[in-house]
Amino acid sequence: MTRASLDKQPHEVASMFDRVAANYDLTNDVLSLGQDRVWRKEVAKAVGARPGQKVLDLAAGTATSSLPFAATGAYVVPCDFSLGMLQEGKKKHSWLPLTAGDATKLPFKDDVFDTVTISFGLRNVQDTDAALRELYRVTKPGGQVVICEFSQPTWAPLRTVYTEYLMRALPPVARAVSSNPDAYVYLAESIREWPDQPALAALLQKAGWSRVAWRNLSGGIVALHRGIKG
Repeated sequence: MTRASLDKQPHEVASMFDRVAANYDLTNDVLSLGQDRVWRKEVAKAVGARPGQKVLDLAAGTATSSLPFAATGAYVVPCDFSLGMLQEGKKKHSWLPLTAGDATKLPFKDDVFDTVTISFGLRNVQDTDAALRELYRVTKPGGQVVICEFSQPTWAPLRTVYTEYLMRALPPVARAVSSNPDAYVYLAESIREWPDQPALAALLQKAGWSRVAWRNLSGGIVALHRGIKG
């Protein structure tokens, strides 16, 4: 199995990410034309971590996404279900408490974190509803969830160009820079199949989150969703 199928069997997805771990950060930088750095800065602003707060960074991969939270003085837990990603992250950021965990069965107690956040990982979880409920469970009352995920461009011409890029340009670029280019074909397909902004907001509300809102980045290529635990 070189590429996970869209039914998202956890062992297949984890294995796929294990194989791309070595060049994952570089590949993302190239494929997003550097935009992933901009998106992660917006996530850090939305999270607004402060000293002493506890932040769960789910689908943290190599923990690059956790660094802005740690820099504020918050206690951040990078969590991922790919051991290959975590091992790569441990080489680079050995001082962070990298933790293995499945988004649908998190290894944390109830009401622990001030903020739970997941960037570009929710669509790879087998059961989105279960993951959103788990995020709710481990968040303190009054705490927040911040989700950064690929979404649907709001301008029709951009949506057309973007879809063409995903399905035609992304695979050959991935072949040039990735250790497992087939994985990026799966990622392109999973982006195309993912719910749009209002649909994801509805899933958040269904899981119990209140004051759900979203903000588009890069014309809706990416959306930042936010919710509060009442």
